[in-house]
Amino acid sequence: MKRRKKNELEDTRHMGRIAFISYAGLICSMTMGAVTAYAAGDPIAVVNNLSTFIFSLIRAIGMILLGFGIVQVGLSFKSHDPSQRANGFLTLAGGIIITFTKEILALIVG
Repeated sequence: MKRRKKNELEDTRHMGRIAFISYAGLICSMTMGAVTAYAAGDPIAVVNNLSTFIFSLIRAIGMILLGFGIVQVGLSFKSHDPSQRANGFLTLAGGIIITFTKEILALIVG
């Protein structure tokens, strides 16, 4: 019985070594076989496209907050809850600021 457990332990170690050697070989082949890729086109255009995409995502998040703030203010008027009204106006203001982030940054930078 003990002999059988010892053989299973050796088999497990052997499989672990094989897996590690395979992994190390894969990493070495990926590192050594790397080829430099040169980008085609204007890199500034790529950065501008990424900037436009990120600002459009930020604008979408700002619009969602703006809508949520309007709903929260409306519900606060219905329930006569001043703390909810304050939170609604803060959410509304935050949504406006986030929606117009690109224009605000353009005004600051000049």
